[in-house]
Amino acid sequence: MSSSQQSLARTGVIIVALHFLISLVHGAAHNGLHIDMELWQTVYILVVITIVPLVSGVLLWRRARIGFLLLMCSMLGALMFGGYYHFIAAGLDNVASVGAHSWGSTFRVTAVLLSLTEAAGVLTGVMGLIKK
Repeated sequence: MSSSQQSLARTGVIIVALHFLISLVHGAAHNGLHIDMELWQTVYILVVITIVPLVSGVLLWRRARIGFLLLMCSMLGALMFGGYYHFIAAGLDNVASVGAHSWGSTFRVTAVLLSLTEAAGVLTGVMGLIKK
């Protein structure tokens, strides 16, 4: 890995760590608001939004270039899933549907923060793949 890729890899690891921490808080808000997921959504969240980014972070930490590809793909999948359910689709998982509840602000803020870290992850992954 070149020095610019190593810098991007460190950025990717930080993004993955932040994304994971925000996801934990967002998951707690889901539980607090009783927003349940269907089985396929739970599996998608576990695999694409949780496990694959963590694997990409480990690979980036070990300076394996494929970590950038996994980071880009997983964060793009997370951004599309979260973007749709949190900001477009009608339902309990939409930030506009969350009423005045003690977990409401946490849910809304973490939904936005997840989107930001996911977009940053996609960008970092793309940049890591195109840098030589």
